[in-house]
Amino acid sequence: MDLKAEDSSTGLASDISLQKLQRMAAELTLPGRFIVRLLNAALEFVTNLLAGVLGSSLVRRHFHLMLSGLVLFGPLLSFWVSKYSIFANSNHYLYRKFLKSTWGWTCTLTGSFVLLLSLSARHPPSLALRHLSRVGLVGLLWWGCRRLLTLLEDAAGTCYEPMAVAQDAQSPASPAQPLLLLHEDQTKASCLRANMLWRGYEVSQDVLILCLCCLLLVEEMCVFGRHLARGKPLQRSPGAPLRLVFLLCAVLLVVWLFLLLCLLAYFPSFPAQQLGGALGYLGWRGLYQGWYRLRPSWGCPGLPGDGLFTTTDTDKQPQ
Repeated sequence: MDLKAEDSSTGLASDISLQKLQRMAAELTLPGRFIVRLLNAALEFVTNLLAGVLGSSLVRRHFHLMLSGLVLFGPLLSFWVSKYSIFANSNHYLYRKFLKSTWGWTCTLTGSFVLLLSLSARHPPSLALRHLSRVGLVGLLWWGCRRLLTLLEDAAGTCYEPMAVAQDAQSPASPAQPLLLLHEDQTKASCLRANMLWRGYEVSQDVLILCLCCLLLVEEMCVFGRHLARGKPLQRSPGAPLRLVFLLCAVLLVVWLFLLLCLLAYFPSFPAQQLGGALGYLGWRGLYQGWYRLRPSWGCPGLPGDGLFTTTDTDKQPQ
């Protein structure tokens, strides 16, 4: 009898201790759950706001005009900016880490957004691959433009090696003009690596890719508002990963616009930057305003959102 009573008392004590541990664990995780819910609510609010702005007709129809005005009149800011600013240094962190890998950042985040959006819309993988092909075609366009511009610059430019002139002792004290020794067998890249002088016509590839990436991001992100409107009647909200990638794409768009403004204001180069912006605009115009609007029989991947948002889904109400 004593052994049974002792066993029952120890079992009761162990149950009480487990209950205490569970209550303590719940109390410890309660602040964490509150923080997660608060962050999730903030993420939903910000992404809903950005989706409404980017999906508005004002942005979709006139963003390219705003970008064209920025490229045309941005160099005028060079009269007001300070040459001692940290952004006037070409070795700044933003230029080294972001400007040289503009397409890599854009391809990664935009491709992730398009893929998650297609999967969230619950469509077959073939449709997701078709929408992803738009990003690949823009990358192919950028690669072709870069190769073509490099060939044109090498053909139209010349490389010179500055050579200092020995100043005569009887001549007046004036700075001697350096002589230029012509190197005909040098390309632009090899000439600049050798610390020589390159002269010729050029097109700003940095402005080209920045304008192209900005237009690409706006085109792909503007359909997120339609995705939110599609899920509202079904009481189905997009997951946090899709919202987070959308927010990162919006932040990346702001970074590209800021870098473009810095290049135009601190490193003005007329008309090389304007030619680069014009080529980026023509590339976007030919793809998103031309080829992507054709019928699928022409092999085009379609516009963003084609086939993802059907009216049959939005008409269904939750049971």
